[in-house]
Amino acid sequence: MKRKASAEWKGNLKEGKGNVSTESGVLAKTQYSFGTRFERGIGTNPEELVAAAHAACFSMQLSALLGKAGLVPDQIATTAVVTFDNLDQGWTVIESHLEVNAIIPGATPDSFAKLAEEAKSGCLMSRLLNTKVTMDAKLTILQ
Repeated sequence: MKRKASAEWKGNLKEGKGNVSTESGVLAKTQYSFGTRFERGIGTNPEELVAAAHAACFSMQLSALLGKAGLVPDQIATTAVVTFDNLDQGWTVIESHLEVNAIIPGATPDSFAKLAEEAKSGCLMSRLLNTKVTMDAKLTILQ
């Protein structure tokens, strides 16, 4: 299985601009720049896209594990916060933190915690990042 995305860049680092597109067309010439990456400009950036991929991958992995346990989630809401810092070797992603809130009928806090940890370590994007991956996972139990 292969997935494809492309990026185009024109100009120098600070004043230049680029765009990213995905094979699916969900992103089509979506703008990115120095301002969107290191400041608060309008557009996207590689780290934001990695965070989106990590959150989506984790949610699907957790859903798959829940299914194997005979549970079906009403909702899994995951936010990934990717942290990067300018280290001696240059800008480096140093952490991806997952914030998970889930509503899963029939789940217990213990079963949820176990499956969430398994999803965190088993998620393709967690393995790809090869960085510290942390998480806060909360189960909402409906009465």
